[in-house]
Formats: sequence, structure tokens, C-alpha cells
Amino acid sequence: MTSMLSIHAVALWAGVSILFMIGLSAVTVRRRRRHLVAFGDGGQAELTAASRAFGNATEYLPVGLVALLLLALVGTPSLVIHVLGATLLLGRVLHAVGLLYQRGPSMGRVVGMILTYLALLVAAVTLVAYGVV
Repeated sequence: MTSMLSIHAVALWAGVSILFMIGLSAVTVRRRRRHLVAFGDGGQAELTAASRAFGNATEYLPVGLVALLLLALVGTPSLVIHVLGATLLLGRVLHAVGLLYQRGPSMGRVVGMILTYLALLVAAVTLVAYGVV
């Protein structure tokens, strides 16, 4: 049975994730304006980093949010939704910071990907477990 607390937890993490993505989009737009680039990255490393930070968020957050919603619908406790949502978003934030403000390999990118993969892996295994039990 679906708990409304779990659905509300998903709503929280979806809303915060959307706000985060809007923020990343704004960073990209500001950098496009600064470098007078309408499309692509214009060969500007700073703009490439901003575009990839936004792109990576749009690649990982939607699947993570769908997983959170499915977990809520199959009855996963809201605490689990909150832990996974926080882990996913923290991973994406650290990854974006590592891309936006550090050159080359960065601890933010590494830790961000580990947290993202961890949240997605736990969600996936939990969904599979619900599916076979």
C-alpha cells in the first residue's frame, strides 16, 4: 500500500532536483552570454563545463526520480525515499561543483558519481526485490 508520506518525500526530492537543474541551466546561460556563444560551447572550456554539469544532471536525475516514485508506489517507507533522494541529489551537486569549479579530475566529480551510482543501485535492487517477492 502506498504511503502518502512516501509520495510527499518523492515530491520534495523532485521539486528540489528541478530547482537544482534550473540553477545549472542559469549558470550555462550566463556563461553563454559572457562568451557570446549561441550554440555549442564555442571552444570555451568554462562553457563546456557548465553544459556538461547541466547535461549530466539531466541524464541521471530523471531516472533516479522515476525510481523514487516507483519505490513510493510499491510501499517503500518514506525514510528510505528521503535517504535515496538526498544521496542522489548530493551526488549530482558534488559532481556539478567538481565540473564547474575545478579543472581536470576532481574529488567532487568522483564522490558525486559514487553517491549517484550508490543511490541508483540501491533503488534498482530494491525495485527488483519488490518485483520478485
